[in-house]
Amino acid sequence: MKILNLYCGIGGNRKLWGNDHEITAVEFDAQIAEKYKALFPNDNVVVADAHQYLLNHYSEFDFIWTSPPCQTHSRANYFINYITQSRYPKMELWQEIIFLKTFFKGKFCVENVVSYYDYFIPPTAEVGRHYLWSNFNIPKIELPKDEVGTMMKQYVGKKNHAHSKKLEDRNAVNSDLGLHILNCATDSYNANLVNQVGLFEACL
Repeated sequence: MKILNLYCGIGGNRKLWGNDHEITAVEFDAQIAEKYKALFPNDNVVVADAHQYLLNHYSEFDFIWTSPPCQTHSRANYFINYITQSRYPKMELWQEIIFLKTFFKGKFCVENVVSYYDYFIPPTAEVGRHYLWSNFNIPKIELPKDEVGTMMKQYVGKKNHAHSKKLEDRNAVNSDLGLHILNCATDSYNANLVNQVGLFEACL
């Protein structure tokens, strides 16, 4: 499949995807993009605004994974708004969900944290502290709670897990969850192809 991996960070979700797919990864931070490229040299890495890249290139892909920044949506805002300064939740998350649900013909997954407010569009699945929106079924799997939404143990080692403060490590999605979602998307994508072929043959 041709895969678009948006807001890719250091590629936590992508770690177990292998090299059988044609993957384009988009990351705004050039230094983080370099780290991703070092880990996944076969991927096409683009330094750009992922939100705009999605709008310009969505039709070129079979599967899209997008993880818009979660900071303004997380439950941490309960105390952040009191301790520092108030802030609105960024609406790019909801824009992408609506856009993909309406216009994208392939398979997609939008990943974000469980929000501090009531969601506008019900998620397809909830795993640990994360919501997942998709146009295919994602059966729930069990993951260690301290590893959902972080790749620190896998990249910096268990010994330093509690002391790592790198934002790119904290934001990386668990690789087992990433593989589970890709497998679900691939099965759904292949099933659609079979159904389309069967429908075409029936019309002959």
